[in-house]
Amino acid sequence: MFWLDGTLHATSRLPFDVADRGLLLGDGVFDTSLVLGGKMVWREAHVARLLEAATTLGFTLDPARVAEGIDAVLSGAQHGSLRITATRGSGPRGLAPPAEPKPSLLVTLAPLRPQALFAPLKLHLTDIRRNDTSPISRMKSLNYLDGVLASREALGAACDDALFLDTRGNVACTSVGNVFVLIGDTLATPPMADGVVPGIVRRVLLDTCDDLGLEGVERSLSLADLERADEVFVTNSLRLVASVNAIGRKACASGAQVEALSAHVARLVRAETGVDPRQLAH
Repeated sequence: MFWLDGTLHATSRLPFDVADRGLLLGDGVFDTSLVLGGKMVWREAHVARLLEAATTLGFTLDPARVAEGIDAVLSGAQHGSLRITATRGSGPRGLAPPAEPKPSLLVTLAPLRPQALFAPLKLHLTDIRRNDTSPISRMKSLNYLDGVLASREALGAACDDALFLDTRGNVACTSVGNVFVLIGDTLATPPMADGVVPGIVRRVLLDTCDDLGLEGVERSLSLADLERADEVFVTNSLRLVASVNAIGRKACASGAQVEALSAHVARLVRAETGVDPRQLAH
């Protein structure tokens, strides 16, 4: 299902302005979320992040318009992956943005890939660096080619995802998720200053991990930290929690704590939607 600027469409062939800056310059942002039982998981947090990212880029989205698009594609839906794409809209040739942008908003719903939920990952360490000096490293912008190229590298190396370091050599993220390490009772993840998107599941875990007797901290991590960690895992909104079983040829330890964290996140999702994502994953 596809909703574009107020109109619902059944196919992806939509009327689209070829002068749109999202198409020509990647001038826009997006958000992806999990839909279970017809409900968008952590909807308020996802929408707030999207609105903040657009504001950072210098254009404003109408929250009511965003809600209209979400509600339209969710009507009659059960499970799926919802994506909101917002561009600055069309403008004259060149890089300078229009003085009064008219943003374009696209909301789509794709079928859920349940096999991705909680599935373990093998990571490939890419030579491409996450540009922590750029504001767009801390948002889901339409400039995603570094992720595309790194993901292609990872698949070529028989891995599931790519691991990025930032320009200073700190661990940043994967191409589509946040990185966590468990060391004793400490749950650590890189800070946003290291070129990290403020992931929704990331925030949920940092806010609630004390329920499991863990201390959540944001601090810079090195590759050595990942190697000595008790467990390493990745979070994002469609995988939720994914244990990392290897980085390249180096195996990573796995254990009961990631299982406990996965169960914890699944309980939170079920409380919000009435659906246990672990049952869909099997």
